[in-house]
Amino acid sequence: MQDPDFGLDYDRFDSAAEGLREALTSTGNGYFCTRGTAEWEDMGPVHYPGTYVHGIYNRETTIMGGRPVLNEDLVNVSNWLVLKLRIEDGDAIRLDNVDLLGYRHTYDIRSATVMREMTFRDHSGRETTLRSRRFVSMADSHQAAIEWTITPENWSGRVEVVSALDGRVTNRVVARYRQLEGRHLDPVSPRTFSDETIALRVQTRQSDIYVAEAARTRVFRGNDEDPYHVERSLYQMEDYIQQVLVFDVERRKPVRVEKMVSLFTSRDNAITEPLAAAGRHVLRYPDFATSFAEHWAAWDELWDICDVKLPGEPRAHLLLGLHVAHVLQVCSRHTARHDAGVPARGLNGEAYRGHVFWDEMYVYPFLNLRIPEVTRSLILYRYRRLTEARWAASEAGYRGAMFPWQSGSDGTEETQEVHLNPMSGQWDPDRSRNQRHINAAIFYNVWRFHQATDDAEFLADYGAELMVEIARFWASIAHWNPERERYEIHGVMGPDEFHEHYPGSDEPGVRNNAYTNVMVAWVMATVPSVLESLSAIRRTALLSRLAVADEELALWEDMSRRMFVPFHLGVISQFEGYDELEELDWDRYRAGYPDIGRLDRILRAEGDDPNRYKMAKQADTVMLFFLFDYEELEPVFARLGYPFDRDLAERTIAYYDERTSHGSTLSHVTFASVLADLDPPGSWERFMLALESDVSDLQGGTTKEGIHMGVMSGTLDVLQRTYVGTRIDDGVLVFRPRLVDRLDGVSFSIRFRGTPLRVRITGGELTVLAQAEGFHVPIRVALDGQEHELGAGDSCVFTLPAQRSSTARQSGGARS
Repeated sequence: MQDPDFGLDYDRFDSAAEGLREALTSTGNGYFCTRGTAEWEDMGPVHYPGTYVHGIYNRETTIMGGRPVLNEDLVNVSNWLVLKLRIEDGDAIRLDNVDLLGYRHTYDIRSATVMREMTFRDHSGRETTLRSRRFVSMADSHQAAIEWTITPENWSGRVEVVSALDGRVTNRVVARYRQLEGRHLDPVSPRTFSDETIALRVQTRQSDIYVAEAARTRVFRGNDEDPYHVERSLYQMEDYIQQVLVFDVERRKPVRVEKMVSLFTSRDNAITEPLAAAGRHVLRYPDFATSFAEHWAAWDELWDICDVKLPGEPRAHLLLGLHVAHVLQVCSRHTARHDAGVPARGLNGEAYRGHVFWDEMYVYPFLNLRIPEVTRSLILYRYRRLTEARWAASEAGYRGAMFPWQSGSDGTEETQEVHLNPMSGQWDPDRSRNQRHINAAIFYNVWRFHQATDDAEFLADYGAELMVEIARFWASIAHWNPERERYEIHGVMGPDEFHEHYPGSDEPGVRNNAYTNVMVAWVMATVPSVLESLSAIRRTALLSRLAVADEELALWEDMSRRMFVPFHLGVISQFEGYDELEELDWDRYRAGYPDIGRLDRILRAEGDDPNRYKMAKQADTVMLFFLFDYEELEPVFARLGYPFDRDLAERTIAYYDERTSHGSTLSHVTFASVLADLDPPGSWERFMLALESDVSDLQGGTTKEGIHMGVMSGTLDVLQRTYVGTRIDDGVLVFRPRLVDRLDGVSFSIRFRGTPLRVRITGGELTVLAQAEGFHVPIRVALDGQEHELGAGDSCVFTLPAQRSSTARQSGGARS
């Protein structure tokens, strides 16, 4: 069943790379996810067995410098992996206490299955082969399983297998957080449910969430279907329980060990309490082979609607598949049954403390056109926290809803006020909570979801209320400048993140960040379309319930026409006063440091201030050209009364490309997209950088702390929305392919307004097929002015226009 050419394969053990490999080979199902750590290894400098569940957060306080520092973390819950092998009363086998004769660590992308095979010689000269296979079930959200096959190669004798559940874990994978309190679990109780089954319940220390795991462990000889009788002994503590299984093995005769696991929390639906649920379910689970077949079938169904094929570019094809797999491990149909957001680093690490940022903006475009019910549930994460956002706005002196830059359990602001600079060892002020553009991102996400699904019910029940309250917030944070006769927004940070304030000023934020102001103008121009999409009754009821007066609507309309946007040297200024900053000596820093992505940390470690310079961590102003096509952006500027043409876009992109350190993986995604028309070779180069950023750990150690959800989903969006040119224009699915010479053979499935489609480019033609199975409504598709309506089973073929090549650099484009 496994495709040997569609996976990650490591043919030797490398302790320095193990943390990265554990993150990349995580297995998850949209409810919980477990890092790809070997079952026989303990937490330590090399290995980190972490398991994370959507929504399981806990707050702890650390006293630092005499003051309390409060942090909320996504909790590393009890370790269910523990399986250890002892031979003839020897020490438990670990990678560092045997001679490895052969080793292979493999991750099957198609089934999100992690496998290891090793042949080793112990201190007594015994040679043994151990094969491990493990998955977290996509068929049953609460199930996971491990299968070991043990083969004594040159000996016979007695072995012991330790099967345990360990609640003595902490949050420690991120080195810079280790000064902070990392213990989040309190013991509650271990117990057994049968001779074969152990269970453990723990409780988060502050949030009072119970987490229970149960494990049923059996041994089988060869191909026998009935379990082999083994001697069992039990050992338990408050936060740890284990069984030791003792049995004889014979030379060259394999023995299988199966550990079937269930995981429940007190936040789950339809249970009385999690320990009883975990025990009951694990007793009902079939064997490993049957469970794996069900797991495979569930993944097969997902691949049918989510696969992205790019056969002409084998490396890109492989990495796109890896990214699909990781996105679905965090955001699957199981996710839709829970109150879950999109942690920026997924569910396989602790970076950013598992918080929800704006990265969802990069995730939703892929989901919207495949499994929109998942996007719907993820947007509801924001809606459920609307009350908290309203309170935050009110406390800050604003109206409407002000969502936090970092969100966790309840929607309060989780951004810390200090941040550790690992280069200097100093705790620097963290003002990133002033990135109010998160509110525009949420508005944008809801509207794009509505455009893709035409889900009028969701808009009426939830989406419109979110959007109106966000518009109300922007109206209250902006102020009128009578000299300019424009609305302005002060005291904010843009996506750049390097500019927290003006040089020499203690006042936080900058004035008139262009990205923020243009997004606000677009928000205000879109509100009427939102309201017009509602029935007259719903519209009247919503405006009445929220007490939206005609004067407010008139103000929003005026803001859509009169927001201030700064310019300098024929480009859009990142913010007002940007032109007065100093130019940075980029050559000096590129020569002096192997990686300048985090120039802010470098400069501060040198005693300098990044706020002084014309530079950016990641795309800021350029984000406008990523989120909107020219045909969408031109009317926004025209409505504001500013000149806008393709030359302005090209100049602005080129200007900031030369001044961006790309310290965020999201930046490569953004620039890959915006350069597609201007510099096709540069665009493809950035695309490949984005694809490689996690698997090759281009940031030098960050991926082991958790994969980057934004870059993994963003690459899928670049292929779908930028290169194939898929966008929605007034209810029509429009295609405008770029880099066609790279795309020959590309194909993928999407679901537009409920109708499943198959899109393919081959031989200079783009084909769209409306699949008969699952057909919902006729849909309209267009390319280059040609428009067709497709019914069930219909297809249309468009001839692609000649394009600039992506294999030879063009003059006049932005620098790569």
